Amino acid sequence: MACGAVTVPLLSPRMPMAFAPSGFSSSSSSSSSSSPFFSAAAAPLRIRAASTAALPVPPLNPRDPFLSKLASAAAAAPDPFALASSPDPDSPPYLHLFDSPKLMATPAQVERSVSYNEHRPRKPPPDLPSLLLHGRIVYIGMPLVPVVTELVIAELLYLQWMDPKQPIYLYINSTGTTRDDGETVAMETEGFAIYDAMMQLKNEIETVAVGAAIGQACLLLAAGKKGRRFMMPHSKAMIQQPRVPSSGQMPASDVIIRAKEVVTNKDTLVKLLAKHTGNSVDTVSKVMQRPFYMDSIKAKEFGVIDKILWRGQEKMMADALSPEEWDRQAGIKVADGL
Repeated sequence: MACGAVTVPLLSPRMPMAFAPSGFSSSSSSSSSSSPFFSAAAAPLRIRAASTAALPVPPLNPRDPFLSKLASAAAAAPDPFALASSPDPDSPPYLHLFDSPKLMATPAQVERSVSYNEHRPRKPPPDLPSLLLHGRIVYIGMPLVPVVTELVIAELLYLQWMDPKQPIYLYINSTGTTRDDGETVAMETEGFAIYDAMMQLKNEIETVAVGAAIGQACLLLAAGKKGRRFMMPHSKAMIQQPRVPSSGQMPASDVIIRAKEVVTNKDTLVKLLAKHTGNSVDTVSKVMQRPFYMDSIKAKEFGVIDKILWRGQEKMMADALSPEEWDRQAGIKVADGL
């Protein structure tokens, strides 16, 4: 079978290189070998072709169904050399493919998993809030300043997107929109923003008070799912009236406007606390005239929480005697009228 010279395109399509592999006619070889460029470039190709031809080829079964399918797929595939040829001779090969890329037949789709654990990374992230997020725990450990509100709402929305059926655990140790000395550090709307996000979520939110839940933080504690609101035995809860922010050099009319806004926020806070604690609006408004502190037992009686997280506390409380029984067993008689 007579063959001519083979032309291999280099990086520049204007510089073809011709060579004659072994087995070709002597006339074509003599005409091509006169060029010193060919003798230097074709020598390793001849050696490679000779070594490749020496390899034994296993026998092929023409009736193999896999080979027939492979042959049909190869026949239907586009010619790679046709794709490599560029219409512009001055541009490198394959560069024209970026001018008309082929899109996927079906676009990629992001599926939401029903199980949060399927998206857990191989190694834990470096920050502690992300570690708690893997356990579906949102921890509020600072006053409700705008940065904290933004992070808490983002975590709540993210956990709902990951799995709207699993509960979310909200741990609270916050002084609300004030500092521990009573100075206002944020607007009351920061607490209302987290509260509204909790009410809009499809997940059940279980709240746990650790340390303190004051002001707006107490509202978040009471806004958890009924029956799943907890408190550590030595935690404190406190409700109080919203305070007027520092007025500074404001005109008197602006101070009056701010005072009216504080009264409006107080009425909203009273209504929400009455809704979640089961008390009347008048009762909540009366106790909020001054700061109303509650330990875990008082918070349970007032309706802020449902259970105290104290191991064995149910048995201990059941075995504890009432004050009257203690006095009777001790032989103490209480005078009438005292």
